Amino acid sequence: MLKNIDIEITKDLIAEHGINDEEYAKILELIGREPTYTELGIFSAMWNEHCSYKSSKIWLKTLPTKGDRVIHGPGENAGVVDIGDGQAVAFKMESHNHPSYIEPYQGAATGVGGILRDVFTMGARPIAAMNALRFGAPEHEKTRHLVSGVVEGIGGYGNSFGVPTVGGEVEFDPRYNGNILVNAFAAGLLDTDKIFLCAAKGVGLPIVYLGAKTGRDGVGGATMASAEFGDDIDEKRPTVQVGDPFTEKCLLEACLELMATGAVIAIQDMGAAGLTCSAVEMGAQGNLGVELNLNDVPTREENMTPYEMMLSESQERMLMVLDPEKEDIAKAVFEKWELDFAIVGKTTDDLRFRCIYDGMEVANLPIKDLGDEAPEYDRPRSEYPAPPALGDIPADIDPAASLMTLIGNANGASRRWVWEQYDTLIQGNSVQIPGGDAGVVRVEGADGKKALAFSVDVTPRYCEANPREGGKQAVAECWRNLSAVGALPLASTDNLNFGNPEKPEIMEQFAQSILGIGDACRALDFPIVSGNVSLYNETNGIGILPTPAIGGVGLMADWSKMMTQSFKNEGDVILLIGKNGTHLGQSAFLRDCLGRIEGDAPKVDLDEEAKNGAFVRGLIDAELLTASHDLSDGGLAVALAEMSIAGNLGATINVSTDLQTLFGEDQARYCITANSANIDSILARASEQNVTIVQLGTVGGDRLMFGDALSLKVTDMRVAHESWFPDYMTAEAAQ
Repeated sequence: MLKNIDIEITKDLIAEHGINDEEYAKILELIGREPTYTELGIFSAMWNEHCSYKSSKIWLKTLPTKGDRVIHGPGENAGVVDIGDGQAVAFKMESHNHPSYIEPYQGAATGVGGILRDVFTMGARPIAAMNALRFGAPEHEKTRHLVSGVVEGIGGYGNSFGVPTVGGEVEFDPRYNGNILVNAFAAGLLDTDKIFLCAAKGVGLPIVYLGAKTGRDGVGGATMASAEFGDDIDEKRPTVQVGDPFTEKCLLEACLELMATGAVIAIQDMGAAGLTCSAVEMGAQGNLGVELNLNDVPTREENMTPYEMMLSESQERMLMVLDPEKEDIAKAVFEKWELDFAIVGKTTDDLRFRCIYDGMEVANLPIKDLGDEAPEYDRPRSEYPAPPALGDIPADIDPAASLMTLIGNANGASRRWVWEQYDTLIQGNSVQIPGGDAGVVRVEGADGKKALAFSVDVTPRYCEANPREGGKQAVAECWRNLSAVGALPLASTDNLNFGNPEKPEIMEQFAQSILGIGDACRALDFPIVSGNVSLYNETNGIGILPTPAIGGVGLMADWSKMMTQSFKNEGDVILLIGKNGTHLGQSAFLRDCLGRIEGDAPKVDLDEEAKNGAFVRGLIDAELLTASHDLSDGGLAVALAEMSIAGNLGATINVSTDLQTLFGEDQARYCITANSANIDSILARASEQNVTIVQLGTVGGDRLMFGDALSLKVTDMRVAHESWFPDYMTAEAAQ
């Protein structure tokens, strides 16, 4: 007999759980009766947007997820890709947007903790982290507080856990005033014959709870993350989890030690929806039932109800199916690391999900239906409006002042203030830290020469102007950043951040962005192996810019050949790979120098991207270059300024100084430098491969000079580039 714990199921209660009338009718049809309160919570957790992907699943199925190197694609805790020599990399990116706006420190910290668990649940030791952050306008009353809390939370968790942060993005825009974005990425190394999956195997086997105790923090967190914000934001604070990186470090070591004993049959992180989602996914993927005895769940608070235990999102917890013959070994490992180890249930052969409390069933549900029968919507879409046409550009623009603005404003300035608060060197394998095109980490084992490169990219203003081209560009820029350091792009993960999918224009934005991402991933052999969807990023009806962030991983056979963006030597020749700049629509120049957002996004020629990227990687592998940098925001002039600042060397550039050439954001372009002795060889290769290339000038002096029209001292550019962020954050301290 089912026990309801004395809670009446009312229409208001159902609505509070994010379940509409149609969905509730389906629940009644599936189980043939009214659900208990605990069962209602379970359905709410499993059928919300965050866990079920009910608005996005139909489009996610169109993405390319397979490839010669892909071992595991979407569906596991993280994607796994072969890197040779019996080794693989597991990686994924996930959002913690809503929690980070409500409680920035804990929201960001637990976002890092959650993505790290996704990686080491696969059996991988985390080796790198990144983050992609979006904040509101710098002048907004909450922005400094949110930046401070989020950065401190990311650093506080990642640094304590002991994983280097090697890359990321930070951008500001008024459209994020009410919904910031905190997207966390992690990657780990593992052996290809030691990958652990979540599907349970075997009937009557013990299900073991591992890690920290369960509290009331995070109850309803996944449901909260699947709804718009209104004026009740502060009331949602209790749904934010609280993290403990030191416990997570112990959990990592205990899990990897336990995995080495052969005791682990299946393992699953307790992330969104906690014990509910982990237990259901473990059983359903293994075509088995699960029975849990909730009285055996370790709790840290008194009188916790079955509902609270099933929906708690307390951090640093795992669920495992254990080889019963190795129970003593497993328990000893966790006791050594001072972590909870409790047998809380067993696998069954009846495909039911049962929860027992005080000897009574509080839930008895068809386990497969909780996932397989989750709603799947093909939501209405409306024709997407064309962006405002690009108007005339004034003829009296000062290019030197424009360049100083672009390298020294909120979105163009150095992010050093941010990444210097993260430990970028821990573990001792970071060979390129934030500030360049991609982070690079050496791979231990094999011959010691291999390295992995990481980048995360998206240009939201492109995605709003033209979602399909914007989706393509996000992939292409990530792919270019990996190529620019000399890495072969292997695979990618996505974090799809959008507004309310029930609005037809937002759903069209989402669908077209996905189609563009798919176009680019197929053309560039860059499959999506994991990811996350974050919808309902709206507050009082105002949605964010569409922000489909792409995280990419690339492989270097020999990290000693790695390229950086800094000018190296006086006299080096500077070359542009790709066409001259022409496109000012949606450009950083237009936005930051003229205060205008108009025109179409730049078109992405994927054949040109593939050709030019392969050409750059070939030059780097042949050791013909001294520097390499992709062109993106701000075009050619900003790329050259960044190379000059990074190398503390000037340059003389011989190109037209019209605004399109200087600041156009045409795609598939790189700036490279080479010793003059190698130029003939480079030009010959370009001719053979039909690559557009032009000599721009030479490195040298203490100024970046474009003829008489633009001449800036390197020291002045550095001050402008490095000062905005610390000055902005210091102003917070003075308030």
